[in-house]
Amino acid sequence: MQLRYNFRLYPTPGQCQALARAFGCARVVFNDGLRARQDAHDAGLPYITDGDLSTRVITEAKTTPQRSWLGEVSAVVLQQALADLNIAYRNFFASVAGRRKGPRVAPPRFRSRKDSRQAIRFTKNARFSVTAGGKLRLPKIGDVDVRWSRRLPVEPSSVTVVKDSAGRYFASFVVEVAEQPLPLVEPEAGIDLGLSAFAVLSDGRKVDAPRFLRRAEKKLKKLQRVLSRKEKGSNNRAKARQVVARQHAKVADARREFHHQLSTRLIRDNQAIYVEDLAVAGLARTRLAKSVHDAGWSAFVGMLEYKARLYGRGFQRVDRWFPSSKLCCECGTAQEAMPLNVRSWTCPCGAAHDRDVNAAKNILAAGRADRLNACRGQVRPPHRWHSPKKQEAAEVPRERAARAESPAFRPGSASSAAAGRLAQGGHRLGPP
Repeated sequence: MQLRYNFRLYPTPGQCQALARAFGCARVVFNDGLRARQDAHDAGLPYITDGDLSTRVITEAKTTPQRSWLGEVSAVVLQQALADLNIAYRNFFASVAGRRKGPRVAPPRFRSRKDSRQAIRFTKNARFSVTAGGKLRLPKIGDVDVRWSRRLPVEPSSVTVVKDSAGRYFASFVVEVAEQPLPLVEPEAGIDLGLSAFAVLSDGRKVDAPRFLRRAEKKLKKLQRVLSRKEKGSNNRAKARQVVARQHAKVADARREFHHQLSTRLIRDNQAIYVEDLAVAGLARTRLAKSVHDAGWSAFVGMLEYKARLYGRGFQRVDRWFPSSKLCCECGTAQEAMPLNVRSWTCPCGAAHDRDVNAAKNILAAGRADRLNACRGQVRPPHRWHSPKKQEAAEVPRERAARAESPAFRPGSASSAAAGRLAQGGHRLGPP
């Protein structure tokens, strides 16, 4: 699998100018290619192929007085900028045709020199290298100082030089690594993500939410007020904007480090991880938007997913409509309603539940029930569950045999009892 290794770069003032020139040339080639295709579309002409577009906006453009300065940077940088445009068009066409899953992809837009992020990419054809002294040698830029936090496992296939909104430079190497399975362990964990507690595990442990943005709000408000008083277009405003950007970068770095440490610890301690498939985009449009963005659930779950694949662990998302908070993990009874202000409740069976711990246990049971049985079929039916009134329906012998043979159902545990009732289709998957 492919991984990215990011390292901080410290270019000299002359190298910063060379990088700015490369950023600008790549941006111009991208915009020229986009404009050429838009003009051809407006004129009713055929779609310009990738080869013809490269010849027009790179090869022939270098011979003109208006674009002669394109020869001052590496040709690979220009070709990769045009490759990004071609990929953006393919993704847009696939999304319109329905061949691409997920939200609809918008058509490519023009890049601006005021964009908060500037990037160029060098492939092996550019002959970039790491010198014996530990510096990154880039064509027509020079040997750039790198702060190596770890060694690259293999030779990288490409490197992307990025300048972020805070004015920092990074080198992002793409390497191909083999899976590194960890020793087998017994525990499995269901994780319920939240705001009061960032993560609640099925064994009862709770991880407090760091709230990095909330803790930095007071300083950010002060810096933002200073920025708002600066005259637009002035050098002082540019300096104040960078101060604000650096503070936001510190918050993002701290959040990312927290996600990496927690996800690595969970993957090492558990053989399988089950999480709820949260609709973060929808939650980010509510009054809790700032807290949802501050938590960074999507980034954390993405880290769990790729680390599980890298280290040979199990990972699965549970359906977002699964009523994990409303189900009793002991008897499987579904409550009619469960407002957010209810943090603990007692089931008619007599079991007292912490809302988040009960949800984590139900997520663990549902994730185990979704595993494939010996017949290579899902234990839980794919259709939406029936109402709770049909919970007492008789179980057919075939379902009983499938549950008995499945390793997901372990006799004597509360999670196995809940998973057994889930497999019978005794509860509704959707909202009440």
